[in-house]
Amino acid sequence: MNTDNGFEQLKLNRQLLNAVEEAGFSMPTEIQSQVIPPALAGQNIIGIAQTGTGKTAAYVLPVLRILNYPQGDEPRALIIAPTRELTLQITSVFEQLGKYTGLRILAVYGGKGFSDQKKKLAEGCDIVAGTPAQVLELYYSGHLILKKVKHFVMDEAERLMDMGFTPQLHKILEVLPRKRQNMLFSATFSDRVKKISDDFVEFPVEVNIVPRIKTATTVEQFIYHVNGFGTKLSLLQVLLQNDELSKVIIFCKSKKTANLLAAFIQENYGTDNLKVLHGDKTQQTRMNAVAAFRNEDIRFLIATDVAARGIDIPGVSHVINFDVPVIYEDYIHRIGRTGRAFATGQSITLVTDADQWHIRKIEKLAGLKIQRQDLPAEVEIIPLSREEEREQAMEIDRQKRKDDPTFQGAFHKSKAEIKRENKRGRKK
Repeated sequence: MNTDNGFEQLKLNRQLLNAVEEAGFSMPTEIQSQVIPPALAGQNIIGIAQTGTGKTAAYVLPVLRILNYPQGDEPRALIIAPTRELTLQITSVFEQLGKYTGLRILAVYGGKGFSDQKKKLAEGCDIVAGTPAQVLELYYSGHLILKKVKHFVMDEAERLMDMGFTPQLHKILEVLPRKRQNMLFSATFSDRVKKISDDFVEFPVEVNIVPRIKTATTVEQFIYHVNGFGTKLSLLQVLLQNDELSKVIIFCKSKKTANLLAAFIQENYGTDNLKVLHGDKTQQTRMNAVAAFRNEDIRFLIATDVAARGIDIPGVSHVINFDVPVIYEDYIHRIGRTGRAFATGQSITLVTDADQWHIRKIEKLAGLKIQRQDLPAEVEIIPLSREEEREQAMEIDRQKRKDDPTFQGAFHKSKAEIKRENKRGRKK
């Protein structure tokens, strides 16, 4: 076995080092190097790092090392995450890196399998990872005992805030033992994240890998300017003819667009080469879709931003932003699906005139200039419908008013005026 492993310098035991090597990790990432030593010493941690930097293993390894072996029936570590998908992935990392420790890990989340989770809790476990609502439900029902928790981790803290979990988080904090190690991890450090960290993380070691929001340096980023939806489809068809786009996530803004894209791609590549991931899909369907994409049973995964965080799938060659996200941090998290850890990848964003304002904001926030590409000659330019042309013009007017409240564009009329005009038009 190769013993020249950078993880050995972090004072991990042989069981963990063997698992780390078998997982294919040769050198710790920056956040792992900075978090693991103080975490092993029992210090509280605030870790701020962009997605894809290995921050999950940064807390998984010290928790496994400190717990060391199975003990008792009640959990000694609790990890809170915003989504079921992320909860399952965290559990998977614990199982992968803790395979030689014998430690018992359990994911708790809503939906099917909830009764099975209660049964496994009764059988005993050392580590629980779960979503806030399910953790509280199991606690209040008496199935989850938290009085022996010595290590508490809040992962994807900013997403927990975005999803409105603050009240549940405070309830969880109220019932945990006061004497414990606290660790908080987040891709960004907003005022809301700072506030909740101040509530429970005392005298933390702060590890800030990204002092401001930045995109992963391993991701090449490109923009294509298009006039509208029809041309986006034409460009997408041309792009996907390139075999280098071998494992592709396509992000869009709505379930409707996701379903339309799925139908479009199925016409060219069949029904067995893609899955769709959005909020209307059942939990089992979403899990099956992620598994199929992870195992490379399919080439395309079409997703809304419900999947932009927490999905860690190796080997994603390209991320395509069919729509520009208007929550700018989502751009960072979307393209973070490729170029993860030390791998490289590409992101391609399709941008209309109405999106240019948002792109400038994203570039300013991330401190970069995204490379513009000319449309391939084969792309057919599809004229805008009147409705799409009007929607874009109205959106551009709204953007101008945000920059200048005194601005009055072509679409500054009241809803009542527009309604009266439409009514008159129908009478003619």
